[in-house]
Amino acid sequence: MRNRLAEVLACKPTLLADGAMGTNLFARGLQTGGCPEFWNIDHPDRVLAAHREFAAAGSDILLTNSFGGNRCRQKLHDAQDRVHELNVAAARLARQAADESGRTVVVGGSMGPTGELFLPLGPLTHDDGAAVFAEQARALAEGGADVLWIETMSSREEVVAAVAGAAAVGLPIVVTMTFDTNGCTMMGLTPADAVALYQGLPVAPIAFGANCGNGAGELVAAALGIAAAAKPGDVIVAKGNCGVPQYLEGHIHYSGTPEVMASYALMCRDAGARIIGGCCGSTAVHIRAMVDALATGARREPPTLAEVDTVFGLHRPVAGPGAVRAGRRGPRGQERRSAGG
Repeated sequence: MRNRLAEVLACKPTLLADGAMGTNLFARGLQTGGCPEFWNIDHPDRVLAAHREFAAAGSDILLTNSFGGNRCRQKLHDAQDRVHELNVAAARLARQAADESGRTVVVGGSMGPTGELFLPLGPLTHDDGAAVFAEQARALAEGGADVLWIETMSSREEVVAAVAGAAAVGLPIVVTMTFDTNGCTMMGLTPADAVALYQGLPVAPIAFGANCGNGAGELVAAALGIAAAAKPGDVIVAKGNCGVPQYLEGHIHYSGTPEVMASYALMCRDAGARIIGGCCGSTAVHIRAMVDALATGARREPPTLAEVDTVFGLHRPVAGPGAVRAGRRGPRGQERRSAGG
């Protein structure tokens, strides 16, 4: 089976993922409370247009419009029996945009959380959860996804179940978790905990990292923590929100400008990420700014948390400028430090 993501990673030092599908569909008329996955059938032209914009902006990876496409989430819309239909359509639309781009663009089959609690905190068992994710994974693979992209996870149990379900299909797997302003997931996992989880999975992800969160700075901080615990050769993903959300005039707006996201992209690369993209609030304009910044910006040493705080602001105590940099580990496992650190 062709591993298109591995091929592109072998050719480019840094890949650009896309931005926020939900944000772009809201701009095209999706209403609050509506089901984005229905648009794969009801308004495929609008979903395809969003994918095309990201590809034209320079994205190397397009995620399908299927974040909430699992049976548990679709039950909220009385569409639990439409999982196959909606996910196949989602993958086909992203595949079309990728193939039209004239270059190698990877299609990632987006798989978000079930919204349910797993044992011992809730009723969902490992086997039932794995079956939910396997159902979605099979449909995404049938529609043409190159990789299964498990994202926005917070619990160890759900990651394990999602990977087990996805592994049944045989496609490469990417996993990302979401970290809050305390530096942990909602279920208390730190970036180092997440790396240990990723590396201990029965099926090794081709890439892993963090997405969403509370703004660009918090995502850079998570990337630093992940890179510090990662092994040489691990491919780290950073896909952060476009600034901080604000409710203005009846709509959610994100504070991140293209310039902010360009700075974020450079810091993520310097922190050790090889796959960088935008999450909530990110449009093709932001992705283009990130592409241009990475093409022209000089590579630097990993930033300290104090430097991240200076540029973006962090909601946590940080060490002073002389603190050891939380960068990726060198060939012998030592952390890289700045010349003056």
